Amino acid sequence: MKTLFRVISLVMMILFVVVFTQSQSRRAGANGAAFLNVGVGARAIGLGSATAAISNDVNQVFWNPAGVALKDEMLQASFDYNKWIGDLNHNAFAVSYNLKDIGTLALGVVMFGATDIPADRDVYPNNPDLWAFQIDDKTSDTYNYSDLAISLTYSRYLMDNLSLGITAKLVTETIDEKTATAVAFDFGSVYDIGLLNWKIAARMSNLGSDLKFYDFPVPLPLVFSIGTSIMPLNEDMYKVFLTVDGIKWQDGPQYFFAGGEVTLMDILSLRAGYKFNYSGTQDEGTSIRPKYDNTLEGFSFGAGVKVPISEYDIRVDYSYTDMNLFDPAHRISIHFGLK
Repeated sequence: MKTLFRVISLVMMILFVVVFTQSQSRRAGANGAAFLNVGVGARAIGLGSATAAISNDVNQVFWNPAGVALKDEMLQASFDYNKWIGDLNHNAFAVSYNLKDIGTLALGVVMFGATDIPADRDVYPNNPDLWAFQIDDKTSDTYNYSDLAISLTYSRYLMDNLSLGITAKLVTETIDEKTATAVAFDFGSVYDIGLLNWKIAARMSNLGSDLKFYDFPVPLPLVFSIGTSIMPLNEDMYKVFLTVDGIKWQDGPQYFFAGGEVTLMDILSLRAGYKFNYSGTQDEGTSIRPKYDNTLEGFSFGAGVKVPISEYDIRVDYSYTDMNLFDPAHRISIHFGLK
C-alpha cells in the first residue's frame, strides 16, 4: 500500500512539473472548452470554488475525483441548474455508488450552451471571386452552440485517511452542427490529517487531447490545484467549515480561492467565498477615459437546507455570484443521499 501511494505521489509530481513547464509558453485565453472552467454545484460555488479538499460529495466528480469516495453512504445523486451569463444554460447531474471494498464509481454529465443565435453567413457578399473560399455551407438564420462533458470516476480509500481518484471524460463542442471531440483525465487525492477534520488535497484536471475544428486544434483548460480544509468548530448545535485552494491554470496566473460555511443544528448552512486575483484588474483609465474594473467574478454567497428523512439525506442549495460586468449568476442544486 505504501509503495502504491509513493508511485501515485511521484506521478502527481511529474505531472505538476509538466504543467508548469508548458504554462510558461502558453498565452492567456489560448485554451478551448472554456465551459469546463465554469463551476458545478451551488455549495461549491458558495464556498468560492475552493473545493479541492472537500470529500464524500458526488459533485466532486466535476472537481477532485478523490472526494467522490463514500464511506457511510451507499449512493449519492445531484442535479445542478445554473443560469450563466449571456443567457447560457449550464446544467449538470451526477450519481455515485459505493461498491464497498472495491471503491466508489460515479457518473457525471455537464451540458452547456445556447440556441437560436442569429447567424450572419455572408462572409463575402460583394465579391463573387471569394465565394468558393467560404467554409460555412449552412443556410438557416440561426444556429445552436452546445458543450457536453461525460465523466466516469473511480475513487477509493487506500487507507482510512487517504482517498485517491481518477476521472475519464469525453468532451464535445458543437457549433452550427460542426463537432469537435476530445478525451481527458482528472487525477486527485485527499488526505485527512486526523485533527479538526483537517484535510489537504491536490487535483489535476483536463489532461488530454486537443479539440480540433477544421485545421485548428486547441488544448483543454489544464488546471492544477492544491487545497486544504478544516472544521475548527464541530458541535451538535453548530459547525464551522473553512477551505482554501491555490489554483493554477495552464494559460493563466496563480489564483487563490477561499470560502467558509456555518451549519446550524445540521440543518441550515450559510456560506460565503471569494476568488482572489481572479479574471482581471482595475484599469486606471486615461485623461479622456474613466477608470473601470474589468474583474469578472466577485463575492459568492449561498445557503443550504438539509432534510434528513430516516435513511435518506436530501439537501437543497442555492448560491449567488456577483459577476460585476454582467448580471449575477444564480445556481440551484438538489442533493440526495442514501445511507
